[in-house]
Amino acid sequence: MKTQITFLIVFILSISNLSSQENQQEILIIGTMHTVPKIVKNSYKPMLRFAKKYKPEAIYVESPMANDSISWEYLKKGWSKGYQKFYKLSDSLQKTFNYNDGKFNATIRKDFSSMSDDDLDYLIKSFIYKRDNGNYELYTYLKKYGVNGSKNPTRHEDGDLTYKLALAMNHKKVINMDDQQTNKEYHLAWNKCSKEGAKNGNNTANSKLYKKSYNSAILPAVFRKLGKHTNKRKSLQQLHDMASFSYVIKDTEGCKEGRKYFDERNMRMAKNIAEQILVSKKTKNIIIVGAAHVIGLEKEFKKNYPNLKVILMNEY
Repeated sequence: MKTQITFLIVFILSISNLSSQENQQEILIIGTMHTVPKIVKNSYKPMLRFAKKYKPEAIYVESPMANDSISWEYLKKGWSKGYQKFYKLSDSLQKTFNYNDGKFNATIRKDFSSMSDDDLDYLIKSFIYKRDNGNYELYTYLKKYGVNGSKNPTRHEDGDLTYKLALAMNHKKVINMDDQQTNKEYHLAWNKCSKEGAKNGNNTANSKLYKKSYNSAILPAVFRKLGKHTNKRKSLQQLHDMASFSYVIKDTEGCKEGRKYFDERNMRMAKNIAEQILVSKKTKNIIIVGAAHVIGLEKEFKKNYPNLKVILMNEY
């Protein structure tokens, strides 16, 4: 009798554990090349096919979060002319636009193919009003190219991968997750590290690593495998090392500062993603982000959010 009870308990626990594993929330990270040259304009096509097969329930994009006032305080006069323009529009519409939550929800529930130009204009203005850059870009793209997206390659991750994926998966929203709170400080540290590295061998080491990374990508690019090559762990590590100044022979004040700001940005991006995933309860989540961030994000997820399963594109 005791043996039967023990067996029953073990059986129930094993079923419970299997169910828990099946429902485990996971994060699939795709590292992008941002904008690619014309000669490899179709580089995102294989990545889009891969992402469609994964069938994500949520798509996270490298765009600032609407409520991140610190990032927007920098970006309104920061490095990106696009973000400057968007902030100015948002600031203006928040004073003049007659936003209605009921109208917004009713409009966004429509099928993409059923949305009129007036519907799209209302949604675009609403996302500007909300300071939601990722979805402002999505619906601007939809209005310009239609439900199937651009026929010709845009050569950028958003036009060729992110927004085409969202439309194909019928996702009415993408999810912002970027953080640019210390981007100014990072670029200042970058310049400082570069000046310090002129005589101590650091710049030479960086040039060698860049050349090695560039040369290794030539053949894959020719055969339309640039995306897969970029997402090899070795390639991702090289990009991480360059962006985080981990290549240096002699660590200097500027390089240490740059590494600190880069690591902190990855930490906050991971926090932005993980907190939204945990609240959403969605199982299959895809992160589309610049390839230099992939290793840093993976490290942060595994360290601070061990209950989330992290998968890299080439390891899926």
